[in-house]
Formats: sequence, structure tokens, C-alpha cells
Amino acid sequence: MTSTFTPPGLARFNDLEERAAVAALHEACASMTWVRRLTAARPYATADALYAASDAALAELTAADLAEAMAGHPPIGRPRPGDPASAREQRGMAGAPEELKAEMLELNLAYQKKFGHVFLICATGLTGERMRDAVKERLGNAPEREREIVRTELGKINRIRLARLVEEDA
Repeated sequence: MTSTFTPPGLARFNDLEERAAVAALHEACASMTWVRRLTAARPYATADALYAASDAALAELTAADLAEAMAGHPPIGRPRPGDPASAREQRGMAGAPEELKAEMLELNLAYQKKFGHVFLICATGLTGERMRDAVKERLGNAPEREREIVRTELGKINRIRLARLVEEDA
């Protein structure tokens, strides 16, 4: 037997006026193409349906759309002031030793010079050391390979942010 119950957070999201839904989704991902696709597909019967729509929209993003999405993410180790999402997601770097923070800054700059965008990783739950090791490893990637890794990491981030948006009860 399948349930027709829509969780309160998802119901609230489905009922938002379009402008408010766009704003809420834009906080999750800076790609307006992604935002428009998810907004247009409302209402969602389940959170899983929303996540599947997110994954499908993400898979179809162009290089320009991905660049727009990545521009919404601050560098690892430097969360945007007043942005609780980036501060929460990058918590593993917040208490890192100063030497690690300095090393991460250098690695971020090297990565950005090579690939032309910020190093993007789903940092939730990762230590500063794991983030540092990941950027070191990924610096050796070809641009095409790195673009696909970025797409995968962005998908993980979007799912976490969407879950926060629709799974809250109040």
C-alpha cells in the first residue's frame, strides 16, 4: 500500500508562490536553469521525486550552467560571511590548524588557476585533511574528468540542501 501523505516541508515547498520557490531553490543551487526546471515540475509527490528531478536537471546542465552553479560556492576554507549553509557544510575546515588553512588556500588558488573555477566538493562531514587530500588528488585530473566530478559533487550538495528545504517540519 502506498501512502499519499506529503511531508509538511515538501507540501510547504509545493505551495510556495513561484517567486518564493525560485528564491528557495536558488539558495540550494545558483544555476537558474536548474532552478527553473525544478520550479516548473512542482508539485512533487515525494522528496525522492524532487531529488530525481534535481538529478535529471543537473545531468542536462551545460558547461555555462555548471559555471553559474559553481559561482554560487565560496572556496573551501572561506565560507561566505552570513551564509549559514556554507559555514555548516565547511565545518570540517573551521577548526583546522592555521597551517592546513594556509595550505588549502594555496591549493584552492592552484586549482582555480588550472580549472577556472572554485574547487567544489561535498564538504559535509569531511575533515579539513580529507578536503586537502581531495584537492591535491583532483589537481591531477584532466579538465573533462574534473567537470564530471564537479557535476557529481554538485549533485550531492544539492540533495543535502534540498533535504534541508523540504524535510523540515516547520
